[in-house]
Amino acid sequence: MVAATVVMVAALAIAVVLRMLTARLFRRAGDTRWAWDDLAARLVRDLAVPVALLTGAWFAAKTLRLPHGTLLVTGRVLSAATILVFSLALARMIAGVVTSVASIRQGTAANVTIFANITRVLVMGIGILIMLQSLGISITPLLGALGVGGLAVALALQDTLANLFAGVHVLASKTIEPGDYIRLATGQEGYVVDINWRNTSIRTLSDNIEVIPNQRFSDTILTNYHRPAQDMSVMVYAKVAYDVDLDRVEGLLVEVGKDVMRDVQGGIEDANVLVRFDDFNDSTVGFHVILRSTEFGDQFEIKHQFLKRLHRVLREEGIAPPYWHHRVVVDEAARGNEAARKGERARKDEMAL
Repeated sequence: MVAATVVMVAALAIAVVLRMLTARLFRRAGDTRWAWDDLAARLVRDLAVPVALLTGAWFAAKTLRLPHGTLLVTGRVLSAATILVFSLALARMIAGVVTSVASIRQGTAANVTIFANITRVLVMGIGILIMLQSLGISITPLLGALGVGGLAVALALQDTLANLFAGVHVLASKTIEPGDYIRLATGQEGYVVDINWRNTSIRTLSDNIEVIPNQRFSDTILTNYHRPAQDMSVMVYAKVAYDVDLDRVEGLLVEVGKDVMRDVQGGIEDANVLVRFDDFNDSTVGFHVILRSTEFGDQFEIKHQFLKRLHRVLREEGIAPPYWHHRVVVDEAARGNEAARKGERARKDEMAL
């Protein structure tokens, strides 16, 4: 007993030392720009303490000189525990690899947990089957039972599985990806934050999170403002009065638009600024100015700065703003006839009195 206790104390001391060393290794790996050394350091940190303690427990059991049957059962239990520890560590590491690959392919803002969760479940499932096999439990009947039970679970969880496969389909088809700005036909819109096994989270422009089931994306019309490219047209509508020179106004609009594209963050400097006069209103001529922004969220600042600068330039050029007004034309002959009718009615009223 004394020897076994010494062995366990030594194993505990080694575990503490390994914990300190792996923690320092993990911090050192975090200072580098390479992601793979972080995953390797995390794997070593996750395995160091459990493996040291399990190894110490095995040597302690050997030191106690247990009966053959008891020692055999102890070995199986420790082996199963070791397999479980390795399964947890490998599941975490492989999920980290999947997340890193997704970040590399889709940008640093990508946060796709659906693939990481599926990877964890698969690795843990395989690890549990190997652990049961090491304990002497036959997994063949278990696999048959899982097949029958899986059918029942699939029927009971139709909506959940539909959302799961819809999320996988959306990511595989690249319809949307984390970081895209989308708008659904039902009115929800925002930046895609995460796509997990059941729903998709989007961040609205007001910094709120909306959670939408994945199946909704497969049966509704969706507009992705980051496809086929992130840059997009920005249309600004305004009006001018009828008595202005439209050619002169068009030149001013193009000049202001180019200044905004050059000075405002999010504008595309080499983009063409287009002016299109498109309607006659009651007292004004309407037009659209077409600008370009690098991303959906930049259009608001571009519109803001364009309208401010346009207002200032029109005032400096002496172009009056298009105030709303109506012109009233009076027919003098009709007015005289109306006055005569009023006089006739007045005389008839006097005679009646």
